[in-house]
Amino acid sequence: MHLPEAYKIIGGEISIRKLVDNFYDLMSENPDYFAIRKLHPQNLKDSRDKLFMFLSGWMGGPSLYVKKYGEPRLRSRHLVFSIGILEKDQWLSCMNQAMINTGVQEGLRKNLVKAFEQTADFMRNRSE
Repeated sequence: MHLPEAYKIIGGEISIRKLVDNFYDLMSENPDYFAIRKLHPQNLKDSRDKLFMFLSGWMGGPSLYVKKYGEPRLRSRHLVFSIGILEKDQWLSCMNQAMINTGVQEGLRKNLVKAFEQTADFMRNRSE
């Protein structure tokens, strides 16, 4: 399965919105994700919208993020945050739990986890 097929397999816009909402709900409610929560503003509406738009295009659906903000340039947009192993691991754990909670099928979840791991590792900008 290739990542561009993920949008269709996951269930499109509705499923990605559920995933993103569950991800941010977990981040806000579970102290295990405190390190990544504190990197976000108190009001998560813009964060939710941006991740939803990004994931839509990244998974092979409409390029909502690119249309509104231009190329993602993830690393450069995240350089203002100190991201180390702790933050990377918390983000991955939170996203994995959100995928489980929202019923992302196991095969797709495993493929997404691999892709998320590569991206999250690339986002690290603090030497440890």
